[in-house]
Amino acid sequence: MPTGLETRTFLVQASRPGGGTTFRLREAQSRAALAGDLRREKLLLVKALALPAWVGRGSATLPVKDQVVLNEQLGHLLARGVPLVEALEVVTGTVTPASRPVIELMRQRVSAGSSFADACRSTGVFDDVTVAVYRAAERTGDLAGSAKQLAVTARRAMALRGGALTMLAYPLVTLAVCFLVAFVMIVFIVPTMVDSLLQSDGANIPWFTRAMAASGSFINDFLPFFLLGFFGLVTLLIISRKAIAAVALRAMRAAPLFGPVLLAQESARFFSTLAAMTRSGVPLADALGTANQAIGHPRLRSQMERLRTRLVEGGVLRVLIDQVDALPLATRRLLIAAERSGDLDAAFNSLASDMTDEVERRSARLMALLQPVLIIFMFTVVGSIILSLLIPMINSTGQIGGR
Repeated sequence: MPTGLETRTFLVQASRPGGGTTFRLREAQSRAALAGDLRREKLLLVKALALPAWVGRGSATLPVKDQVVLNEQLGHLLARGVPLVEALEVVTGTVTPASRPVIELMRQRVSAGSSFADACRSTGVFDDVTVAVYRAAERTGDLAGSAKQLAVTARRAMALRGGALTMLAYPLVTLAVCFLVAFVMIVFIVPTMVDSLLQSDGANIPWFTRAMAASGSFINDFLPFFLLGFFGLVTLLIISRKAIAAVALRAMRAAPLFGPVLLAQESARFFSTLAAMTRSGVPLADALGTANQAIGHPRLRSQMERLRTRLVEGGVLRVLIDQVDALPLATRRLLIAAERSGDLDAAFNSLASDMTDEVERRSARLMALLQPVLIIFMFTVVGSIILSLLIPMINSTGQIGGR
């Protein structure tokens, strides 16, 4: 189904008012829309190159940071009696330039008589959870309160995403530097050193040093082809990044170190979604049906879907909660106590905050464990190359000294 707001990614060259040019990546529906966005930033479009669809997002999406701005502004302005159309006009000037066409389209459709939830859905940039919360909030007349709750949820999502990026970026950058150093040493340094040692009389070169030097010389002789293959592999990885990410997530969930962190992440996202939906008056069974889509952990999702099915069939919630052993025992006991007191909304919000903190704690512990492992790995890779050079140099020095 078309979203009505398909965008392309452009490589833009624009001129500044005071002279000079700037280059940047921007997303827009067309070159005309792109030129209009740049004019609002006091920039003049010079050239715009449309990039392949896989480079950008292919369709407009609203970054989490702009979701926070949107919901915080709506919460404050609507609570003070500002009309929705005027509130959206204010939001248009506060979000990032790439998101302004989305908010402007929403404002136009609300001004034309569309409901806010329908305007959000028509843009195609909001998930089902957000649209369901807005729709329920419009029915209850508390759009301002629901927007504030969604802002809290979006901030938690930013915290979770930041923790995940930190957890993944550190080992990836470390490994990339390690392999880059190893590549430079094998291709350019080891063959040169071995050639110098071979020219000395009686130099004793171990077989592994000769093998490493031969490999480096071979790569050096065909370096353009190796670089071409490398960039081809990188392009293939970028194109198939979604499939690779799915495989990596499955492997990480099974890993003893990464599994608990991912489970805490899934739980935080799940309870944040439930808190936002129940706060807007969505029935628990309907909220579970939508919130379960935010869970990627197979075991937790299967148990929560079974809970929802049995709840719809007339099951007792406190009994069903106790059967979800994918959640910690303390979490289940808290939910059972909240269900008895009729305060599930506050319990969901509290658990979402607690799980977000748990993700940060587990991520910190995981990083503390990864650091020595990565140091040992780097020493093994780079140190073996250094030793392959030191051993023949020591042997050569010993032979010279014994003459």
